[in-house]
Amino acid sequence: MSENRATVETYLDGFRRNDHVQILSCLTDDIEWTVFGAFQLTGKRDYDEAIEGPGFTGPPRLDVVRMVEQGDVVMAELTGEVTRDTGEVMRMSMAEVFVLREGKIAERRAWVVPLTENDYR
Repeated sequence: MSENRATVETYLDGFRRNDHVQILSCLTDDIEWTVFGAFQLTGKRDYDEAIEGPGFTGPPRLDVVRMVEQGDVVMAELTGEVTRDTGEVMRMSMAEVFVLREGKIAERRAWVVPLTENDYR
């Protein structure tokens, strides 16, 4: 496994447990995080505050469907579930682009699609 892919795997493992220290250790200080249609932020401090997003409780369950790498970019297709603070479970499909610099994630771009009926809608 490449260094970049190992960093992404370590990051995802930390995210599954809401382990802020582990997550932040995988990021550059000037990290940029975009969830299209939801938010964009820059910097570790803002990232740390957004790890446990408002309206959700507990860590998400994330399953890697596939992961591909080209140069300093790792792309992951994920499925997952997260519990809203109302108790409702949100199922989702995600595409994530991780741009790495010197073995750390410098940019994360995510597309999150809620699934309401089955694995396709």
